[in-house]
Amino acid sequence: MQAAAIRPLANMLPRHLFNAEHEAFRETVRKFYEKEVVPNIAKYEQQQHVDRDLWNKAGAMGLLCATMPEQYGGSGVDRLYSMILIEEQAYAMDSSTGFSLHSDIVANYIFNFGNEEQKSNWLLKMASGETVTAIAMTEPGTGSDLQAVRTTAVLDGNDYVINGSKIFITNGYLCDMAIVVCKTGSGDKGSANLSLLIVEADRAGFSKGKPLNKIGMKGQDTCELFFDNVRVPKENLLGMEGMGFMMLMKELAWERMLVAIICQAGAEAAFAHTVQYTKQRQAFGKPISAFQNTRFKLAELRTEIDFCRTYLDRCMELQLEEKLGIDAAAAAKYKISEMFSKVVDECLQLHGGYGYMMEYPIARAYIDNRANRIYAGTNEIMKELISRSL
Repeated sequence: MQAAAIRPLANMLPRHLFNAEHEAFRETVRKFYEKEVVPNIAKYEQQQHVDRDLWNKAGAMGLLCATMPEQYGGSGVDRLYSMILIEEQAYAMDSSTGFSLHSDIVANYIFNFGNEEQKSNWLLKMASGETVTAIAMTEPGTGSDLQAVRTTAVLDGNDYVINGSKIFITNGYLCDMAIVVCKTGSGDKGSANLSLLIVEADRAGFSKGKPLNKIGMKGQDTCELFFDNVRVPKENLLGMEGMGFMMLMKELAWERMLVAIICQAGAEAAFAHTVQYTKQRQAFGKPISAFQNTRFKLAELRTEIDFCRTYLDRCMELQLEEKLGIDAAAAAKYKISEMFSKVVDECLQLHGGYGYMMEYPIARAYIDNRANRIYAGTNEIMKELISRSL
């Protein structure tokens, strides 16, 4: 059983980020998740990916690549719309849809670093849902160490020939195109060797593994990608050769903010479900919310959630002004993902034995949230980034 989307409790300090147009968009997104996603989550988890036509439905409603200019299929709106999309996904307790990676990471790489032909060719199809995209960074054995990438792209005439593999690729199973991090340089030039190449999924030698059997986020299609002498034209190079690491670093701060937003909204949803449960569940002749231990524990969690919300919203203000520092984004990802883990653990405890049953929303939140401390750079890497600013 999948719980319906839940509205978070009002924050102790009111939020001031959104205007009436933002809230109207939020209502549209909420209805989309309630109608199209929530009733199908069990199905998505069983098949380990969403239905392909869900992307087309999202595109038709303007939910994909919304921040892209209108000439490229978007609405030209600010990143608060991205924040709303992610929050509503979390309030629906959905971990299956990979819209944010497609719209807020891959689209930004193409828009910020692509030439006019690349932008015109890809962004319109991405906004409509005709094309599903992925970013292929991580490899077996490299993890967060992007400079250790082994996938190579060797120039042969007018083509790059790609060999290697990637793992843990979100949207990988359904993707029609992936931006692939490759080593194009020779010798020991470290990050100067890295380049980004646009690789269409129907190219000869490009194959996909089965969706990976994860402990959580089972409806999200995450798989391995394999490249066996895949030939792509030089025109598929994104930006300039050897500039891949710089481009990745520019976008990773926003990617880490996306994780922080997911975790913040996820914590708010888990908490709201738990407050509701403690008011309904009876023990010793009264609701468990009537016990001092429950009240105090909920007060502690509420305070931590709201403190993180205030920091995150301030980070978003700076993001909109293009003033958000790498260290601040790393701190948001680190602290809020840790907070989310604490919240779901404590909330599960307040559910007692029922919290361990998958038909209760808190159980899904418990297993789905764990990856947040790993992807987009592990929290240990976040601490390293923060420490460099000291």
